[in-house]
Amino acid sequence: MTVKLGTNPIAWSNDDLPELGGDTPLETCLRETREAGFTGTEMGNKFPRQPEALKAKLAEYGLEFVSGWYGAELRKRTVEEEIGVMKPHLDLLAACGCKVMVFAETSDTVQGRRDVPVSERPVMTEAEWPVFLDRIAKLSGYMAGKGVRLAFHHHMGTVIEKAHEVDRLLAGTPDTVGLLFDTGHLTFAGDDPAEVARKWARRINHVHAKDVRPDVLKRAREGRWSFLESVINGVYTVPGDGMVDFEAALRPVADAGYAGWIICEAEQDPAKAHPLTYARKGYAHLRATAEKLGLAVQ
Repeated sequence: MTVKLGTNPIAWSNDDLPELGGDTPLETCLRETREAGFTGTEMGNKFPRQPEALKAKLAEYGLEFVSGWYGAELRKRTVEEEIGVMKPHLDLLAACGCKVMVFAETSDTVQGRRDVPVSERPVMTEAEWPVFLDRIAKLSGYMAGKGVRLAFHHHMGTVIEKAHEVDRLLAGTPDTVGLLFDTGHLTFAGDDPAEVARKWARRINHVHAKDVRPDVLKRAREGRWSFLESVINGVYTVPGDGMVDFEAALRPVADAGYAGWIICEAEQDPAKAHPLTYARKGYAHLRATAEKLGLAVQ
């Protein structure tokens, strides 16, 4: 099978903490993305929001537009209300030819709050689960009809963070609900990415590859840090620079015939972790891993 390697501009300019790389021009991010070897990128807050302008800007650097983050509140909105809020973003992705949308449930999330430990995230009640599963099933069907599949992003600080919550989500929904498999978030959550991949490989329709520094993770847990404090202090890094076994994590994905994008994504402070240096390191490790697994990199 053939895969493509892309990245996310969050290493150059952080959306959640604009002061991290806030003065870095978009052009620097795109040029260095291509210099590192990547052929595609996800959305950042400095990107144009008009389809033709966005495609033209990325084309200047030989890059494809892969996808973009959307934070839903399906626990609190009806399907129709969510579609109304999501439609401009969905239309942008569809117009640019994106195959998936990075989709997270962010109602009451603590991921953007520096004053709240990530361990104090919201948790869905038993009564909420069936309502949520019904809504996301219907929403994913609507999205599939528009040609953009839902790629659900389990994320630290949200109601679907841990492997058992991913299990419940996927077991209770049709195949139109795909899984965005994120090695870094599963590891931070205390779960084994390889085990999740073995269980749900056929539902994985997008991959975020990021590594975790074990010493920072230990301090984050012991100090009850917020998600953003953990990021600032370097809990995440690029593949090959931390504790994640990427060959083990991605083998089930490769064996299932995955042929999409693998995105090197690592939120770091660019003042501490030079973006191009780390991008090159991440690309090299991902490419070598893909080739070990018999995946051809386009």
